[in-house]
Amino acid sequence: MRATVKWLDHMSFVGESGSGHSVVMGGPPDDGGRDMGVRPMEMVLLGMGGCTAFDVVHILKKGRQQITDCHVELEAERAAEVPKVFTKIHAHYIIKGKALDAKKIERAVAMTAEKYCSVSIMLAATVEITHDFEIIEE
Repeated sequence: MRATVKWLDHMSFVGESGSGHSVVMGGPPDDGGRDMGVRPMEMVLLGMGGCTAFDVVHILKKGRQQITDCHVELEAERAAEVPKVFTKIHAHYIIKGKALDAKKIERAVAMTAEKYCSVSIMLAATVEITHDFEIIEE
């Protein structure tokens, strides 16, 4: 896997993934930025959210669950001092569908956290990660 990050101006950067997708990253005005893009630490949190949501949807579809929507609300705490690493992350999964089995959802959430999501497993080495879920029947 490869990626490049190029400085644009002020404190704005464009990142390009090896698969050819781009994203703008930036800093806040008090750090010389123009507030034009996602912060790098936000990208890490978004990466975890995308990775874990992908797994949960994939596992539930394989388990023949009639899932119609899934989103993950992530809340993170950071250290007060530099480096301001994540210290805690909580993932709240909201799963919508018909006749959903709570045990299968609980299993899917546990599997992504413990076995499949590379991002959350990597972060869990130094970050306290918790999760829960809710089901919305349609």
